[in-house]
Amino acid sequence: MPSDAVFYQAAALCLTYPDDDFVARLPLLREAAPQLREFTDHATVTPPQELAAHYVQVFDFRNRHSLYLSWWRDGDTRRRGTSLVRFQDIYKAYGMEFTGEELPDFLPAVLEFTARTGNTDLLTEHRDCLARLRCRLSDFGTPYASVLDAVCATLPTAPTGIRP
Repeated sequence: MPSDAVFYQAAALCLTYPDDDFVARLPLLREAAPQLREFTDHATVTPPQELAAHYVQVFDFRNRHSLYLSWWRDGDTRRRGTSLVRFQDIYKAYGMEFTGEELPDFLPAVLEFTARTGNTDLLTEHRDCLARLRCRLSDFGTPYASVLDAVCATLPTAPTGIRP
């Protein structure tokens, strides 16, 4: 697996609920993705129950830190349904069937798709959403912000002017 693929897969794991499997994989994540060391070092020294409670506090209580990319563009509107179908269609175009318990725009799912295909288009297309999430996580003071920092650092910069 190319290093970018390893990084995106590791970032996906860091942004999922920190269950026992996640805790068991921490040493591997730490070594495989040095860009995520700030977060993995924090997770390594944090008791698992505290890590899980913090995840719930950050991501589950309100949409302010939503990991669902279409929410950032569409909110809870009818338009969001069309966006979700588009995510599924993109996965299918790469021969992947989305079968997760989460919605197809769940950031860890998009990161895993990127890891498996090498296609960063969904991340790049939602760069502004990722940047807003990153800012909100930073303002909240959570170590999860460092994961978004690392993901955003892999994306091309936004165009600054009009192309001829």
